Amino acid sequence: MPTPVSSAVERAAAALARRRHARLLHPAGRTFSAEVMIWGTPGPPTGVPLLDLPSRCPATVRLSKGVPTPGSWPDVLGLGVRLHRDPQPPVDLLVSSSGAAPVLRNLPLPRRDFTGTYSSIMSFRAGRRRLFLAALADPDSPDLGRGLAALSAAAGTGEPRLVLAVASGVGPWRPFGQVCLDGRRDARADAALAFDPIGNLPPGLRAVGPVARLRDRTYSGSRRARGASAQSGGSTGFTV
Repeated sequence: MPTPVSSAVERAAAALARRRHARLLHPAGRTFSAEVMIWGTPGPPTGVPLLDLPSRCPATVRLSKGVPTPGSWPDVLGLGVRLHRDPQPPVDLLVSSSGAAPVLRNLPLPRRDFTGTYSSIMSFRAGRRRLFLAALADPDSPDLGRGLAALSAAAGTGEPRLVLAVASGVGPWRPFGQVCLDGRRDARADAALAFDPIGNLPPGLRAVGPVARLRDRTYSGSRRARGASAQSGGSTGFTV
């Protein structure tokens, strides 16, 4: 149940998003159709079926700038992946530019290049396990470039890929799948897409703590200001 503080956060987020006439967070970005291939977590299972069991599904991917800064100036970059699993609800995985080392994976770090490490920043719970999610650069993939214009051009050639990975708070990243971009979607598709990084987590994974509650209310307020739902946008159609 929302508390007075969380309700106030949601109202403030909605007011700021209405004033901006766009998303409150990461307003400038590009959206792509994609395919996600999960080959499973190497080593001990995480207890999250989506990460542990092989599967394949269509996806919608959004790469974005956080502030946003002009052109190719450094910014906290974002990557949102929506997995379409009809007739099941979609799954949203959101990560931000960060460092790969354990001491840096929970810190958002500005950078120029869209190719690099993206981390969930906050950790999740799978049973008693504490897990971070990430998208890592694929060394054999075409570079995604700097700035949104370069990103759009790069994504049109060679089907760029990112590697999905999971780690504990101090352990190494364990790759469990990949995202393959296969075509840019238009501005209408980008405007319609609305992620829910807390409510649309995969079964078996939980977001806990005050940061998760703050993120939940902030995204909820931003969606409300745009007239969007937690399932808006993506390859299954528009519901704004």
